[in-house]
Amino acid sequence: MEAPKLLKILAIDDVPANLSLLGKALGEEYNLQIATSGAKGLSLAQEDPPDLILLDIMMPDMDGYETCQRLKQDPKLQEVPIIFVTALLEKHAEMKGLALGAVDYLTKPINIDIAKLRIHNLLEREQLRREIQLRESEQRLAASVFANTHDGIMITDVNNHIIEVNNAFTRITGYHREEVLGKKPSLLKSGRQSAEFYADLWKTLLIENHWNGEIWNRQKNGDLYAALTSISIVRDEQGHIHHFIGLFADITSLKNHEYDLERVAHFDSLTGIPNRLLLADRMAQALAYVKRSGNQMALCYLDLDGFKQINDEFGHEAGDQLLLEIAKRIKQCLRNGDTVARIGGDEFVLLLLELTKISECETIIERMLHVVAEPITLSGCMVSVSASLGFTLFPEDNADAETLVRHADQAMYIAKQSGKNRYHRFDPTLDRLILARGEFQAQIENALNAQEFELYFQPKVNMRTGAILGAEALIRWRHPFNGLLLPIEFLPMICESDLIVKLGDWVITQTLHYLTLWQTQGMDMTISVNIAPRHLLQADFVAQLERHFSNFPTLKPNCLELEILETAAIEDIGKVSAIMHECQKLGVSFALDDFGTGYSSLTYLKTLPANTLKIDQSFIRNMLNDPEDYAIVEAIINLTQIFHRQVIAEGVETIEHGLELLKLGCEQSQGYAIAKPMPFEALIEWSSRWQQLYQNSFMT
Repeated sequence: MEAPKLLKILAIDDVPANLSLLGKALGEEYNLQIATSGAKGLSLAQEDPPDLILLDIMMPDMDGYETCQRLKQDPKLQEVPIIFVTALLEKHAEMKGLALGAVDYLTKPINIDIAKLRIHNLLEREQLRREIQLRESEQRLAASVFANTHDGIMITDVNNHIIEVNNAFTRITGYHREEVLGKKPSLLKSGRQSAEFYADLWKTLLIENHWNGEIWNRQKNGDLYAALTSISIVRDEQGHIHHFIGLFADITSLKNHEYDLERVAHFDSLTGIPNRLLLADRMAQALAYVKRSGNQMALCYLDLDGFKQINDEFGHEAGDQLLLEIAKRIKQCLRNGDTVARIGGDEFVLLLLELTKISECETIIERMLHVVAEPITLSGCMVSVSASLGFTLFPEDNADAETLVRHADQAMYIAKQSGKNRYHRFDPTLDRLILARGEFQAQIENALNAQEFELYFQPKVNMRTGAILGAEALIRWRHPFNGLLLPIEFLPMICESDLIVKLGDWVITQTLHYLTLWQTQGMDMTISVNIAPRHLLQADFVAQLERHFSNFPTLKPNCLELEILETAAIEDIGKVSAIMHECQKLGVSFALDDFGTGYSSLTYLKTLPANTLKIDQSFIRNMLNDPEDYAIVEAIINLTQIFHRQVIAEGVETIEHGLELLKLGCEQSQGYAIAKPMPFEALIEWSSRWQQLYQNSFMT
């Protein structure tokens, strides 16, 4: 027997890996087809229309909105349901997608369980819709064949008295044919729809000759059931109403699926309390209520102290039991109208309403901290955790919901830093000062441990010969929420801490790793790395550099160049000069970065043993339009010739800049006219094309 044909889902995403987990989850139930662009997806859909389309919004050339619009313009594809898959959380993005004809949204990162329920739900509903459309047309041709259909059918006369029903009607409603003949369909009413609902139904039916929708009805035994219903008017040759035909399918199980989906979407699967999504809705309602009532609301952020140790020692199952008990204890401390939500592993947010003074809030919090800290038995052992809690008061802290959560989180962090098992109230001035010293550094360290940093490389070339001289290694932070961050967005916050040393060592290690890969490509190049002053001035800097090279024995130290800021070097020029000499004995070279922006004393230039001077890009960028910048660039180039140093211009953005620098005697450059910073794999590919690019630019 031939296996049933799988429903086909077309996934349109320029980064297919984004849907890989969902693809694996759906692969056994559906025929999944991938398109990596809007144009390709449109073409595949037109060739063989799918049953469902998963559509990414953020794509180059043709984004998801335009793709959706074109799909809906095609008569063959108008009815194909579209679900947007996106990282965009803004309300207007969702409204725009729905206005274009999309039926649902999946947000990244994708919750596989929710996604499967939604897709299954939608395809099941779509199949029911198609079946009903088909059956409606068949009813008008031959109403007598209705007896064996799976769906319930009811025929009424012009006065809406039942004149016929089928077997499925009896199966779904519990009423036999003889019990309903001559009666009106209102005997099935559940009372869940209003009089206005039925008035609108009849108005639509009489105007358009048909009505489609969902109705909750009541079976003979009193149980409610949901019916996906289609009602049509059959007219005689004169156009007068002859009778009505009602076709309905029992979709109670489908509505139960929707309820389950609602439960999964809004409540924490472990503790059963609201999750982040429902919390956002409760917060919006609470903020509106407080503005009307004039009372206060406290938003609290609670994090357990010592949960990780217990979870590691006793296992995740015991950890889940602990979280269940903690959630129960917190709920017991709250009043009617208050909310507790779990938004992370051991993180909870509380909304305390109807507060008239701060002492009410503090009384609830103190009782809660005491109850949370009481011992609990896990795996036969008595254990206990405490909690650190931060809170802020609205409308005294007159911020939006997201900011209130962040403020409470900041206050919680201070409570934890102050010794744990305590609470702290958000104070804008004090908290800003304290958090600036610790929170961001913790994020950077976590990001380093989570391998969220990457190296990009910007090539350096000789503009006269076209030779590739090497590249500069540039750090990037692929933030899980904020995307790819440039160094200026995070390095200034840690430049005075020891974390800059740890991050600098990581950059050197990664650079040497990539240099090894570069060697395997047959390319003998130099990569330069920026070194922070605090890192360079470490007592063991030279020894640590030797240890780095010992991990890569095939590399020669002359493949590495260290770039130091001119302004940083002069802070302790004697010590910096000594360290540079020691490094040069190893074979490592130095470049003086951003030259011209500091003091540029000839004594410094003579004392510091830098092999290369890098002309700061601010002068290069304006040299064609600003005579003073042009003169500075020319003077620096002349200085390098006098002192027998190499010179390289950074920030060469156009071919015109490069040609003018060649006239002045500066042959080495880096900048957008050559190439933008890129990942290592792209650098290898770019190097294979560079000579052609060079011929088409600097040689024309």
